[in-house]
Amino acid sequence: MLPNYTAIVLDKPDIMHPHIFISSLTIVTHRERKKTYIHTNTQLPSRVEKIKSCSSKMMFEQQMRIDMRNKEDKRSSSSSKGTTSIEEEGLEIVDLSGMSLDSLPNPSLNLATICKLDLSNNNLQSIPESLAARLLHVVVLDIRSNQLKKLPNSIGCLSKLKVLNVSGNFLRFLPKTIENCRSLEELTANFNQLTMLPDNIGFELTNLKKISVNSNKLVFLPRSLTHLTSLRVLDARLNNLRCLPEDLENLINLEVLNVSQNFQYLQSLPYSIGLLMSLVELDVSYNKITTLPDSMGCLKKLQKLNVEGNPLVSPPVEVVEQNLQAIKEYLSEKMNAGHKSPVHKKKSWVGKLVKYGTFNSRLSGSSREEREGFIMPEYRSIDGLASPRYMGVFSPRRLFSPRTYFMTR
Repeated sequence: MLPNYTAIVLDKPDIMHPHIFISSLTIVTHRERKKTYIHTNTQLPSRVEKIKSCSSKMMFEQQMRIDMRNKEDKRSSSSSKGTTSIEEEGLEIVDLSGMSLDSLPNPSLNLATICKLDLSNNNLQSIPESLAARLLHVVVLDIRSNQLKKLPNSIGCLSKLKVLNVSGNFLRFLPKTIENCRSLEELTANFNQLTMLPDNIGFELTNLKKISVNSNKLVFLPRSLTHLTSLRVLDARLNNLRCLPEDLENLINLEVLNVSQNFQYLQSLPYSIGLLMSLVELDVSYNKITTLPDSMGCLKKLQKLNVEGNPLVSPPVEVVEQNLQAIKEYLSEKMNAGHKSPVHKKKSWVGKLVKYGTFNSRLSGSSREEREGFIMPEYRSIDGLASPRYMGVFSPRRLFSPRTYFMTR
């Protein structure tokens, strides 16, 4: 028993403000019989300090039990009304956001029953490998606004994960094992320090519909990205992109593309950007782009185009200042004009062979018309040309060299 105190009682945690559980303790004195609050910066007896050190884990598990209990009540209520919900399969939603957690203890609860876990707005510096590996049925994982420098490799065990939000951390790369999350549909990794994305992200995560990686340090996007035929939104603004991948036409469902504010780094757009037949919004503002590809005149579904802050030469400023339709018409006319340009008739390459005496013909006195028509009184037989004596006679250098080069001795 502590001196001068009758008992020490922990406050009951407030569901809406669970951090109150840590911030104060309640004690009852002998004389006044009043509740007195001792804050965490007060010197406490050793037994109270021990209680306080365990409070984080207790709070973590107790909050999870509270959430699960509430979901159980809602599930029973919804089942009585004949309605369906995500919890009918026994899966739960756990919200531990905004609790100032510095670390995650290993809870004794069954994490396999969680379908959505919200750990956002805490002070987490790491996610335990063992904890991530036990989230076998998690569909939504929100760990934004923490202090994470890397993600656990065991994130690859989350085969049912569809939505992952890791924004607002200090991540420099995403683990290669993320390619095993083949059910992933939304990847949000804004406001980190990413310099690259996994090379095979487009080959493995074929169900991705949204990628948002703005406000990072990306220099390029992986070429495999063009294989994401289900992708609808790609947000890569505020990076250091030098170029975009070729073969963008494979992104047949892409509706929104934002590569703005790469400033002096992004200087051109690939021709294939005009082949994005589903594109509705395109933002390439505040880059170093001087010319828009003529193919953009074919973007029939495009409704919003932002090219502000670029030193554009084509289309000229007076066209850009009009409207989107004027830009599309200008580019379309420019493209059609290029296709209508006169095409020079190609000369027969076989005729060149005869002209330069590739067949060692003696047509010096013949007219050009005769040579082009292959009137050859004398020529070497195919068998002779194929013999070892004439090996290499069809090399590129010899084919288009003067006749004297071929004369055999």
